[in-house]
Amino acid sequence: MHESIELRVNRNDLRDTRIERRALEPLRDGWLRVAIDRFGLTANNVSYAVAGDQIGYWGFFPADDPWGKVPVWGCGNVVASNCPGIPVGERLWGFLPMANAVDLQPGRIRDDQFTDMAAHRQALPQVYNNYRRTNAEPEFLRQLEVERCLFFPLFITSFVLYDYLQDNGFFGARQVVVGSVSSKTGFGLAHLLYNDPEVDVRVVGITAPANVPFVESLGCCDQVLTYGNETALDAAVPTAFVDMSGNRALTVALHRHFADNLVESCMVGATHWESRGGDEGLPGEETPAAALPGARPKFFFAPSQITKRNRDWGPGAVMLKAGEASAALSKRLLESTTVEWTRDVEGLQALWLEMLDNRVHPARGQMVSL
Repeated sequence: MHESIELRVNRNDLRDTRIERRALEPLRDGWLRVAIDRFGLTANNVSYAVAGDQIGYWGFFPADDPWGKVPVWGCGNVVASNCPGIPVGERLWGFLPMANAVDLQPGRIRDDQFTDMAAHRQALPQVYNNYRRTNAEPEFLRQLEVERCLFFPLFITSFVLYDYLQDNGFFGARQVVVGSVSSKTGFGLAHLLYNDPEVDVRVVGITAPANVPFVESLGCCDQVLTYGNETALDAAVPTAFVDMSGNRALTVALHRHFADNLVESCMVGATHWESRGGDEGLPGEETPAAALPGARPKFFFAPSQITKRNRDWGPGAVMLKAGEASAALSKRLLESTTVEWTRDVEGLQALWLEMLDNRVHPARGQMVSL
């Protein structure tokens, strides 16, 4: 391959995008080149862009200011290698840019994975720097590429959230409220909690009216509510709130409703990213997060819980458990999902805007191949 094709996003205006085409530069010593042939696009990628500066997601694949490359999860083949340990023809799965190619600098090479050792990535969360060498994996896993691109990153987060709540005794909660439960991460968390016979908490999902039939068909909640009806919940019940939507108005409404009975409040995603409000308060209000009644809202960072479990259970154990859970959840959700393919960068550009506007129904799974 001779040309790189990328979709870049203005970090200051996520609706402003640019298609970048350029000749590929000579491959550096110790590096390899991956031809990216498929990746998934979900609301999770919008969350990466929204939290790009806060968490560092813009730093994985740097671009000239003010542009950024939104990370995605995908697969590709090694088409050129100046790295002795990884030959041309290797199949990889991992963190990639919205592009048709990427150069990586492998290190810590094992039969089944390696770590990108590029200098600019070393201060970033290491879990995103690991790439699976899928030729060394079991056949059943190699057959799940679409599921790995669309669902696994989300369901791994679902599992880590599920483990985090259990690890903390649900903070004393008797019910867990999941905001934007129609999102894949929301469904995954709700499903794991609802179907675990050892978990004795009610699972309440909140979603848009149009998504209620879809959520009910998944059978993952004790109760499904629509936005604006949060006060139907009993305020006397100790409650943990896990927000996949990033909807600041929902967060404020639940904190005010439950007050001190809201014992945990964490934000995971940003499907309603434009409803976040500023860090200091809601539009038209002066309500700092710290001033809300109940537990102080915080951003949930899955790598922190993964690091803790690596200490508790040994390196890699939590990811093995999360992978097994993801495979089972993916099989369940794929039954209710229509996979759609976008095969050109102009189509990707339009799809990105659909994602930003929350116009992609949760039953549509979006795969991209440039």
